[in-house]
Amino acid sequence: MPKQVNGQKEDSIIQNDLSESFEEEVRAFLSDEEKLHLFDDLTKVNPVTMTTVLKCLQARYTVNLFYTNAGCSLVALNPFQPISCLYSPELMREYHVAVRPQDLKPHIFAVAEQTYRNVQSQIDPINQSIIVSGESGAGKTWTSRCLMKFYASVAASVTSPKDNETVERIEKRVLDSNPVMEAFGNACTLRNNNSSRFGKYIQLQLDRFHHLSSASIQTFLLEKTRVAYQAPNERNFHIFYQITKGATAEERLEWNLPEGADYRWLPNSERNLDEDCFEVTRDAMFHLGIDRSTQNNIFKVLSGLLHLGNIQFSNPLDESQPCELEDKIKDFVKITGDLLKIPVEELLESLRIRTITAGKQQQVFKKPCSRAECETRRDCLAKVIYAKLFEWLVSVINESIYADTSAWTSFIGLLDVYGFEAFPENNLEQLCINYANEKLQQHFVAHYLKAQQEEYAAEGLQWSFINYQDNQNCLDLIEGNPLSIFSLLNEECRLNRSSNPDLFQTRIEKALSDNQCLSRDKFSKKPNFIISHYAGEVCYQLEAMVEKNKDPIPPELIHVLQNSKDPLLQKLFPVTETNQNNVRTQNRAAVITVVSKFKGSLENLMQILNSTKPHYIRCIKPNADCKALTFKREEVLSQLQACGIVEAVTISAAGFPIRISFESFTERYEILRRSRGYNKNSVCGKSNYHTAKKKAYLDSAASSAFCKLLYAILFSKQEDGL
Repeated sequence: MPKQVNGQKEDSIIQNDLSESFEEEVRAFLSDEEKLHLFDDLTKVNPVTMTTVLKCLQARYTVNLFYTNAGCSLVALNPFQPISCLYSPELMREYHVAVRPQDLKPHIFAVAEQTYRNVQSQIDPINQSIIVSGESGAGKTWTSRCLMKFYASVAASVTSPKDNETVERIEKRVLDSNPVMEAFGNACTLRNNNSSRFGKYIQLQLDRFHHLSSASIQTFLLEKTRVAYQAPNERNFHIFYQITKGATAEERLEWNLPEGADYRWLPNSERNLDEDCFEVTRDAMFHLGIDRSTQNNIFKVLSGLLHLGNIQFSNPLDESQPCELEDKIKDFVKITGDLLKIPVEELLESLRIRTITAGKQQQVFKKPCSRAECETRRDCLAKVIYAKLFEWLVSVINESIYADTSAWTSFIGLLDVYGFEAFPENNLEQLCINYANEKLQQHFVAHYLKAQQEEYAAEGLQWSFINYQDNQNCLDLIEGNPLSIFSLLNEECRLNRSSNPDLFQTRIEKALSDNQCLSRDKFSKKPNFIISHYAGEVCYQLEAMVEKNKDPIPPELIHVLQNSKDPLLQKLFPVTETNQNNVRTQNRAAVITVVSKFKGSLENLMQILNSTKPHYIRCIKPNADCKALTFKREEVLSQLQACGIVEAVTISAAGFPIRISFESFTERYEILRRSRGYNKNSVCGKSNYHTAKKKAYLDSAASSAFCKLLYAILFSKQEDGL
């Protein structure tokens, strides 16, 4: 969790960013509190300090104004209550038809409309991305959902009935992907009832008429460990609660899910959430092309996983014998086998017996697993089935909404990733999640806080550099070469030995002691390391981290799944996928680790983002308890400090909102100047129009004057019939 500041220390911390010369100005600005909510753009705040920004956001939140412009970003405060009029179709249309959407109240629809018009303008970069970031529970998933509805609504306004039918079909399927992805990929955590346990980048693809022609979804790092382990007071994925609560009597009988049954992997099932609605998920799956029969197959497999979680082992009297099962546990084994269509004997052998191939003769030995190994194999079986099922669902969704690249010419991307996390215990999952947030923060820093200031200096414009927090040291610690936490983790996985957490902790400290972002909790008995992230310190436990990074799947489990008679499992685990006779594959030392795969997918995502024009929506969580209309200054303060809002506002206020290359500028607007005899001076005035080496720069006043002139000329041309 980001660094928290208690009430007594808050004022002193805020005052640190103020020099004595500013104190009087700040007091003067804050003296008229009744007008603070009127500042819908933080660049209009004077002076820009953490105090003034925080006070303005609090004043706006108090009067139900949840969106505020902050230079290049939109700050979105979570109201923690339904406000239907704020996202109505009528409001979508109002922003879409507005001559200047930026003149309306700040809103996610204003950001959405701006990206859409940027695509229409065809000025490079044509493709757009909206990066929705924030803590877990700040409202990222809801924001992404509303953005998708806006684009689907806007792109549906076409004239041709045939085209309209196609657009509406794509629109419906894109929107239906939301409840399915959330049911299978979201869960209730300590900090959020509907927390995304995976990351997704959605491309909404537009044709040359700027109509929605197709879409695609890229996902990464599903937290599959949640299937078999849920932290105290947390829940499994929503879909498990949906099937146990929403199944009909007939389905309960078929899936062997009697009412009131107890499942170890289904904690806190007494809690009723809005996300537990089974019918919404089923209908969405049907509209995506997943028929009722296939749905039934999916839910039967999920039921099998719940029964699998109830299988427990006990140590045998003779170590040479497999682990024993209690009589009541044997019923769960039989039910699991029936639901997954795997013979009980084969299922038990895959869980309790390890196959070892050794020697030049490739002799095969069978060795009983210890109780801990049996439990690990049981959990692994559940995780690999669920992960494959999730991948298959994503591919089915993509097949239903994707079109060949020849059918679309541009795209708008929506990035919704898991928020920065810190729990009482953090392991590999949180390390990867927080690493992704570090990369996105670096993108913001590099693209805006750093790049713009360097551009002004390179262009020879007068500019005083504004300090900002650069998180490069933290990224070097996590992913850098040749030594980093990731590289040491991968090296540990390559060693053919059992990992010792204490020794691994020592290795990390020795190799990376020079990095100031690394420390350790010396009072903890568990091996750990602490990383100072941009959003605060997080302590990571080393126990089982190496094993999670290896993510080994015993070949016996794959073999038993390939031999299943279940049609869905046969799709997920085709025999051709693994050569069962290739013993070298089983024993090879080289493994593709979790962090390597995740780093690769994240680098691919960053390449896409870097090729587009980015727009930032910063979701802020007003309080940790998710209470409606409760604004806790210290908690909001920590989030504002972490994401660099004040620095971004300061640069935006002092910088140039319009920066167009001379070539593009003259090519687009020269005809207007010649047709009306306007020159540079009459457009915006000498003081506001800045020439540099490569670009034309217009400040706020100049850009406003230029836009008014442009509209006036276009309007007069319409009157002349041109």
